[in-house]
Amino acid sequence: MMNKLKTPARLIYGLLWVIFGLNFFFHFLPMPQQQMSEAAGTYMTGLAAASYFFPLLKVTEVVVGLLLLANIAVPLALVVISPIVLQILLYHTILVPDGAPIAIAMTVLNLFLGIAYWNNFKPLFKKG
Repeated sequence: MMNKLKTPARLIYGLLWVIFGLNFFFHFLPMPQQQMSEAAGTYMTGLAAASYFFPLLKVTEVVVGLLLLANIAVPLALVVISPIVLQILLYHTILVPDGAPIAIAMTVLNLFLGIAYWNNFKPLFKKG
């Protein structure tokens, strides 16, 4: 079962990252109007204050998405994107719950692929 779902999950996950990453630069998807709490606004303003942050984040997302789509260095791509997924999940479950469903779906895909590629991660957990 895991092997049958691994490729479609990888392709869907990769496509999500490419689309959302490129949307930052080309604005082809409308931005949903979400009510942002004061904390969420402060958080986003702080990130935007570092002018390099969002371009670097979105380039990283596109590169990870392309790696996943091309089936190149998938375990590395999963490691690179995991902290980003965690931040998206926390932001959308704590600060802006309207986006929680897509954040949860991305987290599930990340966890599923992490399990599917577990053999690649095993050496990282060996002692010394």
